[in-house]
Amino acid sequence: MSLPLHPEDDPRPEPPERPNDGDCCQSGCSPCIFDLYAEEVQRWREALAAWEARQAPRHAAEAAEAEPPR
Repeated sequence: MSLPLHPEDDPRPEPPERPNDGDCCQSGCSPCIFDLYAEEVQRWREALAAWEARQAPRHAAEAAEAEPPR
């Protein structure tokens, strides 16, 4: 697996915007706007976990470079 050359090539996933309480019509829709939001949050969490896993080697390399030689 190769890392992007620049961190901006692999931006951190942004969380979805939560609907306002007034956006729900209160008519029992299926799916409700909040059900769809919950699904978006789950996809975002999965994308964030994958992003963090991709970033871990980069952060380890940066930490190793910052460590003074012994």
